[in-house]
Amino acid sequence: MRFLLPVLALSAAALAAPLHAADDYPLGPDSQPQAGVPEGEVKKFSFTDSKVFPGTTHDWALYIPKQYDAAKPACLMVFFDGSGYVNPKGGIRATVVLDNLIAKKEIPVTIGLFINPGVVKPAAAGEKERANRSFEYDSLGDANARFVIDEMIPLVQAQGVKLTDDPAGWAACGLSSSGIAAFTLAWERPDKFRKVVSWIGSFTNIRGGYVYPALIRKSKDQPKPIRVYLEDGSTDLNNMHGNWPLSNKDMALALKYAGYDYKFDLGTGGHSSKQGASLLPDTLRWLWRDYAK
Repeated sequence: MRFLLPVLALSAAALAAPLHAADDYPLGPDSQPQAGVPEGEVKKFSFTDSKVFPGTTHDWALYIPKQYDAAKPACLMVFFDGSGYVNPKGGIRATVVLDNLIAKKEIPVTIGLFINPGVVKPAAAGEKERANRSFEYDSLGDANARFVIDEMIPLVQAQGVKLTDDPAGWAACGLSSSGIAAFTLAWERPDKFRKVVSWIGSFTNIRGGYVYPALIRKSKDQPKPIRVYLEDGSTDLNNMHGNWPLSNKDMALALKYAGYDYKFDLGTGGHSSKQGASLLPDTLRWLWRDYAK
């Protein structure tokens, strides 16, 4: 089954920026398979009946850790741009990290839901499929939240998986456009999702996401009960939509001003998942630090 990660086209300025070698941000031992660590199961599916995004096909995968016990509802972590995270031999290896941290009881037993953005299949021979990624991820509002909560979560539960009702046990993760999507999911529905991981998040003016720092600041008197991790690189994109490092700094300063529980790691990389992937084990420890293991 085809399960590909769409990439954001780089501008000429971004291509001219200093590039950083892969070993600048190497994957540590928690991102490598470890002897004696139980390996979770990954099942892959395709969803073609969305009412929120009609006409789209979403490939998705479900990770179920070996320690999952149906008698004990598990936590949930949604990964947008899912195929880039779920590959155990790829550059991120989220399932390997989950295996290792769950085995060490450094994070709770957590189901992984890996969702690819939708594509619209060709209407006629010779035509190309159309990506729905930016519309789903960069848009403000609750459409993607409704898609996840009302359409994808029931598919997970249909596999016999029982999830905790505690919103502090539900997290979302993404990068670039899916990084802002992870934030929007929790911002719109903190009754369901209260943990966010955003790498190189597109808090710029692709579809209006630049407004979030102002909205966060104005929520100071009634902050949303969410925990937010941000990561970016100092040589990230600078194009007609905005400047990614400045936008993420603005997000971090707004979260600080409004008293949110947040963390911001700014490195030296560009529009890449390398730094985020290298920090994923520590990020998940921070994200789940006070949750019952």
